[in-house]
Amino acid sequence: MKETFGLYVILTAPAAGYGPTARAAVAAGVRYLQLRVKDLGAPEILEIARELREITAGTATRLIINDSPEIAAEAEADGVHLGQEDMPLAEARKILTRPGAIFGLSTHNARQAAAAAALRPDYIGVGPVFPTPTKARPDPVLGLEEMGRIIRSSPLTAVAIGGINEENLPRVLEEGAENFAAVRPIISAPDPRVPIRRLQRIQSEYRALRQLR
Repeated sequence: MKETFGLYVILTAPAAGYGPTARAAVAAGVRYLQLRVKDLGAPEILEIARELREITAGTATRLIINDSPEIAAEAEADGVHLGQEDMPLAEARKILTRPGAIFGLSTHNARQAAAAAALRPDYIGVGPVFPTPTKARPDPVLGLEEMGRIIRSSPLTAVAIGGINEENLPRVLEEGAENFAAVRPIISAPDPRVPIRRLQRIQSEYRALRQLR
């Protein structure tokens, strides 16, 4: 069954700091909080992951670690998110064995999304929807229409990702995305509570308008 939770927050060197940004996400009831760090060693990432685990423990916010099921297991995180070039999902499941562990998988085209359906991750990322500088080697941009086609055709919970902000979020929602990831609007904000509230409000208002149609 597809899950609808709206905003999915990804943290990469947030301006306000990892702890304060995670607390803002928890206070706002964000369902998923992902730690994505590419330029630090495993010990440093594990230290941040443990800090975020303390903040999210016992809340509705699920802590996801990018790339590393080993760090996810050591930090007692809720799950791991894997890219197409990371460890195979089957191998990650052998490492992160806690009951109810969550496994996410990035997909960048319809072929990858179709293949993911057979692997049965808990959710897939679909993108990049728009150009984004957050990756050293960005994947080809999908665009709104292709993103919508992939999300609508997938039997899995899907999260639109890539360059999503307050200005273009309404168009992302209009194409059928129920869930969306935000990176730059939140990590660049001195007060992450502000963009989190705005993004959530945009989706809430869109849902209310859709019900009136």
